[in-house]
Amino acid sequence: MTRPPNLLFIMADQLRADYLGCNGHPTIRTPHIDALAARGVNFSRAYCQAPVCGPSRMSFYTGRYATSHGASYNGVPLRVDERTLGDHLRPLGYRVGLVGKTHMKRDNEGMARLGIDPDSSRGVLVSQCGFEPFERDDGLHPDETADPRSLST
Repeated sequence: MTRPPNLLFIMADQLRADYLGCNGHPTIRTPHIDALAARGVNFSRAYCQAPVCGPSRMSFYTGRYATSHGASYNGVPLRVDERTLGDHLRPLGYRVGLVGKTHMKRDNEGMARLGIDPDSSRGVLVSQCGFEPFERDDGLHPDETADPRSLST
């Protein structure tokens, strides 16, 4: 079985597309992001789907508007029945990980209704937008060994 190509998707809050060197900013230098963009796909005309980051991320993960996926604000759960990018990539042989913040809140009510144990392997995926949590810099460190202060060096 052939391994699928590696994918890296970088989603940054409050970063204008034209504030990257690869997108033509006259003075800002972003050599590492520029190198990645030169070897991959650069979404220079992507549009935010919600005024706050959590619902906008959920829109990217699901491919749906916030009005349809229901996670309308930070801290509002994405329904347990919503399929995400991670759910679509995993059957294709990808191991999907999440690094950084996502403002995802699990649907505890939906998980309880369906009998999904949040600590089970399926429960963790449902709780993390269909991704394996690797390093959650929004204060959630899955293996409890990460020191958030070390991330600022």
